[in-house]
Amino acid sequence: MDYINKFTSFVREQYRTESFIPLHEPRFRGNEKVYLLDTIDSTFVSSVGEYVNEFERKMESYTGTAKAVAVVNGTASLQVALRLVGVSKGDEVITQALSFIATANAISYNNATPVFLDVDLDTMGLSPNAVQNFLENYGELRDNGCYNKSTGNKISACVPMHTFGFPVHLDELIAICNRWKIPVVEDAAESLGSYYKRRHTGTFGQVGCFSFNGNKTITCGGGGALVTLDLNLGNQAKHLTTTAKKPHPYEFFHDEVGYNYRMPNLNAALACAQMEMLESFLADKRQLAAEYIDFFKSIDVNFRTETNDTKANYWLMCVELDDIDERNLFLKISNDNGVMTRPIWTLTYRLPMYRHCYRDAQVNAEFLEQRIVNIPSSVR
Repeated sequence: MDYINKFTSFVREQYRTESFIPLHEPRFRGNEKVYLLDTIDSTFVSSVGEYVNEFERKMESYTGTAKAVAVVNGTASLQVALRLVGVSKGDEVITQALSFIATANAISYNNATPVFLDVDLDTMGLSPNAVQNFLENYGELRDNGCYNKSTGNKISACVPMHTFGFPVHLDELIAICNRWKIPVVEDAAESLGSYYKRRHTGTFGQVGCFSFNGNKTITCGGGGALVTLDLNLGNQAKHLTTTAKKPHPYEFFHDEVGYNYRMPNLNAALACAQMEMLESFLADKRQLAAEYIDFFKSIDVNFRTETNDTKANYWLMCVELDDIDERNLFLKISNDNGVMTRPIWTLTYRLPMYRHCYRDAQVNAEFLEQRIVNIPSSVR
């Protein structure tokens, strides 16, 4: 199709290169080297160091939360967050199958089982209507929470994921979960810099979880963070991620099974420098999104944009094609021409370890799985 060749030429114009164009690569244009050298000179390169503390303060300030806890990656942040809200062995956790595998894995790490419900077409994130329908059919309120009357298991959390940085319909989802006494943990791994009704994602549920992997809007190589408005919950998160060691100058006493999940100071140094660049990165990505909007409008292809009452970070930008055949052709031609594009994830319930899990009809998720393609989204 001729429009795909026009697309690859357009992308090369945006990035001013004839070389391979990746989907999303990091940019190090600030104080990264200065802070890394400072960390090395200090000898505090592991999980104790001032850059860890500074990065947590920056995350608290940026998201408007009471407590941020820096950890080794986004998956670890989700695992700990679910434990914090009470997820335990044998429980069920409502989430979406249209997500990166980490969402379901974090549930499994707590010996719980995912319940895969459909997404909304406009946000590509967990649908409040799907959650309400499931709970009306299977939910049973008891004094200590919500139970699945079909399995007898407690439904101990709900995990929406803000797909590619586009916020889900949070007001409706939170209201439904509150009525059914189900804590919400936001998988905000992809949504640093995204807002719902002028409030940052990750701040609506009891805990929000972010990722700073190498392909995220800002990165520190790996890394993640939990944020919460509940200071007590935040302090508990810090305790759990630091091997549950009771503070003492030299004695080692651990009062529960914890995790060695604290972010190293080296990574935090990178993260601090990247946070200083975040607003400029977001501005560049919004400008790129605007240029994509104009381009795809001219060739009558649906470029996905933010919904009303939201401000998306446009982490990974994407187009919605007509069907799976067009999707596959788009992927082949663009990648063959050195412009990296990628399909959306395989729906999690198709994977062997999650085929046994409950799922609803997944009408929207399957529609999107066959049509969504990510396109180059790096800061220029």
